[in-house]
Amino acid sequence: MRKVASLVAAIVLLAGCSDMTQQQRNLGIGTVGGAAGGAVIGALAGNAALGTLIGAGAGLAGGAIYNHVQQNQQQAQSAAYKQGYAAGQSSH
Repeated sequence: MRKVASLVAAIVLLAGCSDMTQQQRNLGIGTVGGAAGGAVIGALAGNAALGTLIGAGAGLAGGAIYNHVQQNQQQAQSAAYKQGYAAGQSSH
């Protein structure tokens, strides 16, 4: 019964993610991944709760940095495309 309840809870949580923006997904993945890693390290060190909090904070920061880099790359690619398109149009 616990496995079924856990599966239903996971499906409900994942269904709530369908309307998220890419930025929200990046931040969420970073936070959850950091919290999980922090919980493991914290459990080994003797304080899983503190490890989870620190890991979640670090994961959130990592997700924000990753998102910022992705946005910069997309902007650079868009600018390069527009520059190439304009050059192609003016050569006619």
